[in-house]
Amino acid sequence: MRLPPLNALRTFEVAARLGSFVLAGRELGVSATAVSQQVRHLEDYFGKKLFMRNGNRLTLTDAGLAMYPQTSTALADIAAMTLRTLEGEVRTRLTVSVPFSLAERWLAPRLSPLLELYPRLSVDVRVEDDPVDLARHDVDVRVSYGDYHYPGCQALPLFHDEVLPVCAPDFWYRHGNPGFDLGQVHHSLFIHTQWGANYVSHPTWSDWFAGAVDVAAPDPALGRRSGLSSLSVTLARQGLGIALGQRSLAAADLESGALIAVSNRALQLGHPYCAFTPAQKQGRVDVERLLALLVG
Repeated sequence: MRLPPLNALRTFEVAARLGSFVLAGRELGVSATAVSQQVRHLEDYFGKKLFMRNGNRLTLTDAGLAMYPQTSTALADIAAMTLRTLEGEVRTRLTVSVPFSLAERWLAPRLSPLLELYPRLSVDVRVEDDPVDLARHDVDVRVSYGDYHYPGCQALPLFHDEVLPVCAPDFWYRHGNPGFDLGQVHHSLFIHTQWGANYVSHPTWSDWFAGAVDVAAPDPALGRRSGLSSLSVTLARQGLGIALGQRSLAAADLESGALIAVSNRALQLGHPYCAFTPAQKQGRVDVERLLALLVG
């Protein structure tokens, strides 16, 4: 088995990840000169230039870009194996990464059946926005809004969500009307979800009211605002207003009666939710079982 110099390979991974010999040296506890020497050693070994200087920042060459993902994954696997072995027991760990809104109200209930089947399975749930470095963090399954973030992974469409007006029954009794006419509700009683700078395809109250005759969409400046779609559903359940809530997040509350749908008119989100699995993770029994539960 022919292997490159592993210390130089580790130095390359850190420098590539941080984009700086100086920062790489700080992480590794060595000088920037020592980092440069190790990288040059690796370049000599492969006969390829791995970095180009762009001002004060390093950028990877084509050869460096080709090497980095597999190098990062391999070193992460070795680090994980070392930790498990030093802990005294080699255990199966499943790492799942999800957006903030899906973690509590959508993913958590789906993990319960998996842990009943595999009670000794160690599950690590990571909650983070796209894009995620799946190789660096050793992620087995990433659930993402949209099907475009991880072109090198196997993509499995999960569901295409929609939003509809929801609120607590008591809230509507106090502030609503017999005809369930949202146009008669004061603007201050609407909950507006702030989806963030990265998203433009999510429906808003303006979209929901579009086309209504002689009815103005509620003014966001007068209403309540939420930075998470899951929080919007929670605020509505607590009687704080009417949310344009995702059906996937409000389903349990709608079924139990903690929430009511003020209207059956729903708007579909711009993209589906998908699960992404890196190539080296595909075929694992726990991964495949989790994917089956997420689709179901």
